[in-house]
Amino acid sequence: MSTEGWLADTRTSYDTVAASYADQLRDLLDETPYERSVLALFSELVRATGGGPVADVGCGPGRITAHLRGLGMDAFGIDLSPAMVETARREHPGLRFEVGSMTDLELADASVAGLVAWYSLIHIPDEEVGPVLAHFQRVVRPGGLVLLSFHVGDESRLKTQGYGGHAMKVHVHRRQPAQVSAWLDGAGFTVEAQMTLSSAESPLGGILFARRRTDSRRRAVGH
Repeated sequence: MSTEGWLADTRTSYDTVAASYADQLRDLLDETPYERSVLALFSELVRATGGGPVADVGCGPGRITAHLRGLGMDAFGIDLSPAMVETARREHPGLRFEVGSMTDLELADASVAGLVAWYSLIHIPDEEVGPVLAHFQRVVRPGGLVLLSFHVGDESRLKTQGYGGHAMKVHVHRRQPAQVSAWLDGAGFTVEAQMTLSSAESPLGGILFARRRTDSRRRAVGH
């Protein structure tokens, strides 16, 4: 499928489920202490580099963006789905949310101190992950932090029904941390920490903390 094809399917799917998605996940962080600790550590690391703007890429209804703001981060959200962005603006008035795609981030070079992609890479095909991470490398300042979370595994599946029973058409890709780490390395990041959350709160969830290398070098990495 072409980039335009899967992007359109993803946008339409999340436009359809935006309200029910927000309702179902609104209080999830209250029930996931490991995930809260990950976000707190990320915030501490960003502060240690001098602070600055933090982009929540694939922000959905803005729950992670708002949590980061509560931790003192200058966080803003970007999402492919206009309905998700509308929901985020309604649920978190006063915070900044924009429609945009991680495949073509409209942010200035080296303009953010940190970037979070919280389970938002899961719909990106393997062949597109490298270019997406190259966009991340471009917008994160040298020495800045990236936090990725993703489903761990080796399979992909087509999700046809989602939140609230609404129809969806998105591929969900599970990946091994070693593969995601290799992609990050190839894009100019150094992985500094890795976690696998296998508790009931987040079965087989992968977490990677990575820092943009100051020499900006990228390395060729196979798929």
